[in-house]
Amino acid sequence: MFIGTYDHSIDEKSRITLPRRFRDALGGGVVLTRGLDRNVAVYPRETWKVSVEDRISALDPLSREARELRTFFFSGAAEADLDGQGRVLVPAALTRHAGLEREVVVAGNYDHLQLWSPAAWEQHLHAVEGSAEHAAERLAARGL
Repeated sequence: MFIGTYDHSIDEKSRITLPRRFRDALGGGVVLTRGLDRNVAVYPRETWKVSVEDRISALDPLSREARELRTFFFSGAAEADLDGQGRVLVPAALTRHAGLEREVVVAGNYDHLQLWSPAAWEQHLHAVEGSAEHAAERLAARGL
């Protein structure tokens, strides 16, 4: 499980060193893709298959929404391996998508990591803190 928030940076070659505590879980390689909230999502390869690939590929390809989700996730995805120092290359298209510059927030999100620009992270966190209680109540009312 990926939990916690960490401040890291991207080097001049567009590599980020991922938190040491997660490197074993990411040792089999990762898939980086666009996050829904203007971040970069980093999935262990095995988790990517179950959490994203299998679920999206099961959607009806004739549905416009399904096609849009497929395009969003798959066209922006890139496979990568961590190097000996735990670094991974973040493709330029993904750094642009998330507005990443030198400083990056690495946030755990249960089954994957998210890479955020510090300003976007603060804005997102503020919005989440303002709505989490209401979301929990709605989900509880639905039995989830």
